[in-house]
Amino acid sequence: MAEMDGVGKRLDEAERGNVDKMGEVYNIIPVHDTLDEHPALRYPEVRAAIAALQVVGNLRRPARWSPNFDMLDWLGLTFGFQASNVRNQREHLVLLLANAQMRLVPPPDPIDKLQLEIVRETRRKLTKNYIKWCSFLHIRHNLEKVEDHGIRRKHESNEQKELLYASLYLLIWGEAANLRFMPECLCFIFHHMSGELNRILDMSIDDSGDYAKPASQGDSGFLYKVIKPIYDVIQAEAAASAIEINPHSANPTKIQNPHSAWRNYDDMNEYFWSHRCLTQLRWPLEMSCNYLVKPEDKSRYKVGKTGFVEQRSFWNIYRSFDRVWIGLILMLQILIIVAFRAKPEIRDPNSIVRPAPLITDPQTKPFWNVLTQRDSQAHLLSIFITWSALRVLQAFLDFGMQASLISRGTLLVGLRMTLKFVIASVWVVLFSVYYSRMWGQRDADGSWSTEALNRLYLYLGFCAVFVAPEVLALLLFIIPYIRNFVETRDWRIFSLLTWWFQSHIFVGRGLRESVWDNIKYSLFWLVVLAAKFSFSYFLQVLPLVKPTRATLELRGVNYRWHEFIRSGGRTATLCLWAPVMIIYFMDMQIWYSVFSALVGAFVGLLAHLGEIRDLSQLKARFHIFPLAVQFNLMPEDTFLNQRPNAWRGKIHNWWAATKNFLSRLKLRYGVVKNQQVEPKTMESGRFRHIWNEIILIFREEDIISDRELELLSMPSAVWNISVTQWPSVLLSNEFLVALGLCEKWYPSDRALWRKVASNEYRRCAVIEAYESIRHVLGRILRGDRKECQLFEDIFRDIDKAIKENQFRNRFDCDKEGKSALRKIHGRLVDLIALLLKRPLLNDLQKVVDALQNLYEDLHREFAKDKLLAEDWRKLGASSSLLFVDAVELPDPTDEVFFAQLKRLYTTMSTREALLNVPKSLEAKRRITFFSNSLFMTMPRAPQVDKMLAFSVLTPYYEESVMYDKDKLDEKNEDGVSTLFYLQKIFKDDWECFKERMVRQGFPKKEAHMREDVYEDLLISNLVKVDDGLELRLWASYRGQTLVRTVRGMMYYQRALQKLAFLDVASEKDLEGYKELMERTSDGVDAVNAESVDGSIRSTSSYREGREEEGRYTDYQREMDAATAAMKFTYVVACQIYGTQKRKGAQQAKDILYLMKTWNALRIAYVDEEPPPPGSSTKVYSSVLVKWDPVLEQEVEIYRVELPGPVRVGEGKPENQNHALIFTRGDAVQTIDMNQENYFEEALKMRNLLQEFRRYHGKRKPAILGVREHVFTGSVSSLAWFMSAQETSFVTLGQRVLAEPLKVRMHYGHPDVFDRLWFIPRGGLSKASKVINISEDIFAGFNTTLRGGTVTHHEYIQVGKGRDVGLNQIAMFEAKVASGNGEQMLSRDVYRLGHRVDFFRMLSVYYTTVGFFVNNMLVVLTVYAFLWGRVYLALSGIEASISKDSTANGALTAALNQQFVVQMGLFTALPMIVENTLEKGFLPAIWEFLTMQLQLASVFFTFSMGTRAHFFGRTILHGGAKYRATGRGFVVQHEKFDTNYRLYARSHFIKGLEIIFLLIVYQLYGSVKNTTTYILTTFSCWFLGITWILAPFLFNPSGFDWLKSVDDFDEFMTWIWYKGGVFVKAEYSWQKWWEEEQEHLLSTGFWGKCMEIILSLRFFFFQYGIVYRLKIADGHRSILVYLISWTYLLGAGLVQLSISRASEKYGAKKHYKYRAIQAIVFFLLVLTLVLLFVLTDFSVLDIFTSILAFVPTGWGLLSICLVLRRPFLESTPVWPVVVEVARLYELGMGFTILAPVVVLSWVPGIQAMQTRILFSEAFSRGLNIQKLLTTKKQA
Repeated sequence: MAEMDGVGKRLDEAERGNVDKMGEVYNIIPVHDTLDEHPALRYPEVRAAIAALQVVGNLRRPARWSPNFDMLDWLGLTFGFQASNVRNQREHLVLLLANAQMRLVPPPDPIDKLQLEIVRETRRKLTKNYIKWCSFLHIRHNLEKVEDHGIRRKHESNEQKELLYASLYLLIWGEAANLRFMPECLCFIFHHMSGELNRILDMSIDDSGDYAKPASQGDSGFLYKVIKPIYDVIQAEAAASAIEINPHSANPTKIQNPHSAWRNYDDMNEYFWSHRCLTQLRWPLEMSCNYLVKPEDKSRYKVGKTGFVEQRSFWNIYRSFDRVWIGLILMLQILIIVAFRAKPEIRDPNSIVRPAPLITDPQTKPFWNVLTQRDSQAHLLSIFITWSALRVLQAFLDFGMQASLISRGTLLVGLRMTLKFVIASVWVVLFSVYYSRMWGQRDADGSWSTEALNRLYLYLGFCAVFVAPEVLALLLFIIPYIRNFVETRDWRIFSLLTWWFQSHIFVGRGLRESVWDNIKYSLFWLVVLAAKFSFSYFLQVLPLVKPTRATLELRGVNYRWHEFIRSGGRTATLCLWAPVMIIYFMDMQIWYSVFSALVGAFVGLLAHLGEIRDLSQLKARFHIFPLAVQFNLMPEDTFLNQRPNAWRGKIHNWWAATKNFLSRLKLRYGVVKNQQVEPKTMESGRFRHIWNEIILIFREEDIISDRELELLSMPSAVWNISVTQWPSVLLSNEFLVALGLCEKWYPSDRALWRKVASNEYRRCAVIEAYESIRHVLGRILRGDRKECQLFEDIFRDIDKAIKENQFRNRFDCDKEGKSALRKIHGRLVDLIALLLKRPLLNDLQKVVDALQNLYEDLHREFAKDKLLAEDWRKLGASSSLLFVDAVELPDPTDEVFFAQLKRLYTTMSTREALLNVPKSLEAKRRITFFSNSLFMTMPRAPQVDKMLAFSVLTPYYEESVMYDKDKLDEKNEDGVSTLFYLQKIFKDDWECFKERMVRQGFPKKEAHMREDVYEDLLISNLVKVDDGLELRLWASYRGQTLVRTVRGMMYYQRALQKLAFLDVASEKDLEGYKELMERTSDGVDAVNAESVDGSIRSTSSYREGREEEGRYTDYQREMDAATAAMKFTYVVACQIYGTQKRKGAQQAKDILYLMKTWNALRIAYVDEEPPPPGSSTKVYSSVLVKWDPVLEQEVEIYRVELPGPVRVGEGKPENQNHALIFTRGDAVQTIDMNQENYFEEALKMRNLLQEFRRYHGKRKPAILGVREHVFTGSVSSLAWFMSAQETSFVTLGQRVLAEPLKVRMHYGHPDVFDRLWFIPRGGLSKASKVINISEDIFAGFNTTLRGGTVTHHEYIQVGKGRDVGLNQIAMFEAKVASGNGEQMLSRDVYRLGHRVDFFRMLSVYYTTVGFFVNNMLVVLTVYAFLWGRVYLALSGIEASISKDSTANGALTAALNQQFVVQMGLFTALPMIVENTLEKGFLPAIWEFLTMQLQLASVFFTFSMGTRAHFFGRTILHGGAKYRATGRGFVVQHEKFDTNYRLYARSHFIKGLEIIFLLIVYQLYGSVKNTTTYILTTFSCWFLGITWILAPFLFNPSGFDWLKSVDDFDEFMTWIWYKGGVFVKAEYSWQKWWEEEQEHLLSTGFWGKCMEIILSLRFFFFQYGIVYRLKIADGHRSILVYLISWTYLLGAGLVQLSISRASEKYGAKKHYKYRAIQAIVFFLLVLTLVLLFVLTDFSVLDIFTSILAFVPTGWGLLSICLVLRRPFLESTPVWPVVVEVARLYELGMGFTILAPVVVLSWVPGIQAMQTRILFSEAFSRGLNIQKLLTTKKQA
């Protein structure tokens, strides 16, 4: 305790001293100093919140009280909270309250007084889970002082208590560290501390006669007296999750301890779901309580698993989703009964043979006729026997897996499980007895007599009683409100009534959705089930009836081996049904894929996805974009939002909603198609600001060029143009089209103008060009000269003719191609082109000549009216030197003039539509998606100051922050650097980057320079400046780096500042817009200087024009920035940043650069300090830092001490959790460090946040799902496949999950969490070791179980990177599959499987773990098919069946049903449908065909093998772990030994087994027809070859001859190197082999038994083949098989002899070793000679024996690995096992490498493979062949 007090006092004094000395150091707002001039303090809401906290009133002052302390200081001193925690939560609470008050409409009066309703609402959100917990435990909560449920008095003391409770909870949460994962533990702590607070407020007296004091008082008392005791137990339990084997050896091995042997976070938390926490743990914490006993303390009884026991077993697949399997099994029984009754067994009555033969083709009855038969109905009643038996199985599994839950405190749990098992068994007996009695009576009577019917009715009575609970559940499903009411009310009577059906737990109650949602997802699944069972009946079960009967009739089978059970027909029937039944149990996944694709497409169509797919569609709608932007992105009129609780306010809201709906319809369906957007309006001005900012950022990101910037931007009306000045790219060609229309005949000017004006861009182009020409001529002619007046008169005459509709009559414009109008156009274009050259005085004559030529054509040819022509001539006839002294050349430095002039030239001279602008595919995609989203349904945007505040949280460990220049220049074995690779992959971006660098002063390319020489020169110059920062940034922004993520997320700040300006900008502010054109050409240099906000500096977008006009003052700019800061916070959780700083790591330097660049960025990390004096324990703290631009250094904001190391569970969630306390706002968006954001999407964030205020179904959402774009799809074909697969899931897949299925979870995507909902409910994820390795999805599970809703929104997107190489993808798939294997064991999945209704449970199953189960079943189908075929072939049964061609044909057809599944065509449907929706039908089909040509089927089949292997192994044995994929670019060749280590167990061995089976079947099967054999086994061959060759097909230079030779040498070195203690697996086969078997060390007894059983299948080859050897001479005796084992025994003795000789003589007495080898070889030869002489042994038998004995050896080896500990490892046998394993691995390596070497030798294969692998890059102009085979030329 002295150590505790010392540490606490030291930290407390240090922190308070830091605040006093450095008062200016704050996070967002200096809430500690209200006199500060920070702009946020000017908000009355902020000052009101600060003032409310400063009202301490008559609270009893603790020691060390200061007059300037506030309410949180009082709580900190009273309850022993850390000062830094107090400071952190003070700002947190002030921002929460201020932002909430800002959202009040209408604003409160007075505005600087904090409203009680705001305080109460905030406190309720924080304590809602606590109140629910108290209700659950039937205890009175301690908030009665404010939750009086009566007439609430709005006075100061009530507000003070609300603030105290809210502050207390936040302080507890802020210092709870790892306990934040235990929400009900926090409820327990808050319950007692709020009780202490009440006693303090009531001035209660304790037993000593003094005022009541809290248990945690003292310096850091809360941390050391409350948090640390519980944390220490959690840490000890987590340490017990892994145990060491041979801890005293030189190489100890750590293996996973079973989940049932230690308590995880959930166990520790669920202890607080019972009264034991109140009666045993008590308060202050009873340190002797068995809850706090650590695992190493064996002397005391400790609380074990709580609520659930995670047992590793395959039975979890059934147990967690028993309703799925019961339904499938019962329906299968029904289908079989109906099918066999539909095809009755009719025998030939005239036959004298008994049994009589079957009539071959009985008539099939319709199933509805079958169901009307009494016998059929009676047979169908047998399903109740099956049903009750399955309940017995479920009860048995519950008891077997959860028995350890039973203790003295949980006897009712044991009683319930026992009664369930007993009663289920009684039902089985009852149904069996009465069913047999019913049929016995019926058979005795020969018909359904009265007695038989009575027994039938009695049986039906039992059935009615049995299904009564299910009927009740169905009624409650139809009326979900009743069930929700019963489950959510903690009434003891309800608990008693539901005790039998489900355990009473805190979560999983009231999960029923609304009636309408029920109808939607129920209809979906009813259609899916109808399709599935129809298919199963007609195409699976019914076709098997006839072959089954024929097979069962088999007689006289000629067995080719010793048959123990001579029932060939039954065995053949089993082989017939096995693969079909596996398909039956898994094909629901296919039907789900089909219907989810169709429903997803329908929902997407309703959401208006994909309506703008390309630039032509964009152009068609662009003219109404200003209206769409105004409607969606700008705030609606606030006067519509009157008081929401008043009936008038509701009417206003309904009317506003109706108006919004109608307005959206007008925008969406073109009602405003012809509506003209006038310039100088709010709509056009705001749109211009937003559009230009988007285009400018495109240029900053180097995805468009300077020229494209000019063409895409919208200038302001600087020349007083009367129409909207659309981007030049839209006006291209339109002027010339209008000119062509003028030359055609029209009856009148009005008809001509209607034609011209039918296109908005053409109309604007004509008017803008005309007015611009007028302005230009007026600008270059002196106003005091008559020439200027001359042109004014000419324009006046033209205007008059237009006004009088006489333009075509007075001017020559109707001669097609030769009109004077076209000649005048040419003269004007020449004049503008001359002016664009910025002429000086010596070029004056050229301008004069151009004007004179123009004037001559005007009065000589253009004017038809002779009087008009004469007037024009007279105007210019008075001077012989016309225009000579009248021209005033424009200032060459006037960028605004020349930019506008260039735009005019583009408009008038462009002859073709600029359809390829922008050129970048990325720019096109972003523009089209943003444009399309403007017509989708989204909430109206509030003003920035009234929007919900939010944070972004990114966990980071030690990935790449930025690429350093050494990494960029590092070359692979082919001499290709990462930079060179990026230059070719992102060729367009590189060109834009070079253009930008030239503008910044870097050298231009000379005409004589080669491109590669120039690029080398530019790169060498870039590297010299700031250590190559610009180059590193360009490359890093194209990789999966932290800087890319940070730049994207900081667009939120930039967008909010822009929107804050636009919210309050007046028309005059918008008119003062500074033209973007000014920033092109020479003026565009400012675009690329580096800015404080981290982008490339331009004249800051929010300053445009306002600064120029003097309207945008520093005050307004500061207020915009302050508003953005209050609404957005970005925290990056760099867990080991402190360690990296101390080591001087490059990551730390790069992170510091990020803080310097983006001032709003905050870095949170865990600091590790040495133990203080007198202590041996290190001090760990959560630290938040930022960059201070004034001090020009990194400054520490908060330092909250932790009870110990933060990483107790899984790393990522622990990292998120420690940094979560530094986030702010109402919402938090979780972003991984391989994601990015876009400015145009950031503009829609405030719309998205409004979704939290809307009901989706019966609830408001807790998580908002956000669409993703996978940006790595263009790197290679593999990246494309992965991107397509991922895109299908994150769009269509999640769309269906959210609507209509209502089961969308959180998948690690950029979802937005309701922060105040999750703070008291366990945080953003779960962190228990191993079981929560897929931590993100558990946030979704937790949300659903706690009654939350997860939605999905596709009008906003975030970028995400994915793995791009096969090895990276395989490790990612392995991680996901292993995570799903662990999920299957978890309590969350079990509770979801039992707590939601049946149809929603189907959705949960088939969209989470069920997908992996069915993926595994697909593979098992192939195994069942092949093993069944091989069994039939080797036994001789197939030959007997083949004699009956009908039966054989039916058998073949039935067994081949797996081909459709194997090819996976149906599962590819969602990808095709989504591409069709968003890209169009033909592009989607073409993309799909292109993917197939690039071997996409090979990739997806290979991935299926990865998922099946790791999912199955994890469920059976465990072994799930985090696998770092690297996320880098794959430009180098992977060595063979690397691929072997990755895929030997998951793919190679399984692929070889399949090929082995196919060879055996080819040799001994009865199918001799080649076509039949190919059709029968094609998909199996495809699967086997794919699993073996895919790693080489998708490996760069995978078939290069020289590399194959090098790979062979390295493989041999690796496999023979034994290594030592510290050797790594990549250098030694033996080390890798031991690591690969670690899961067998940690598996349980049943896991080992299952592994042994599975290994026994390899013995089958020997048993079946030895009877086919010639040496067997046709004998069928069992002795043949037993004698064959002598061969294996001999081989074992030979290996043992050689092995022992090698150990004993191999090093020093080599001659003896050679002699022993010679003797052994001589004995082997002698044995072969004797066999040839004395028996029928042949040379063919030698090769056949390989097929027989090699698999047996592998099977024995697999069994030895299972029995390694404790049986074999310490015996002399084990070294032999190791050497045999080495030989097997060597043989497998040779077998796999052989085809690779052969293909490497064949010419052209390598070029073809490279073309396939990098095809997408080829289509974008990338010469990969050069990249991978030659070095970059100097």
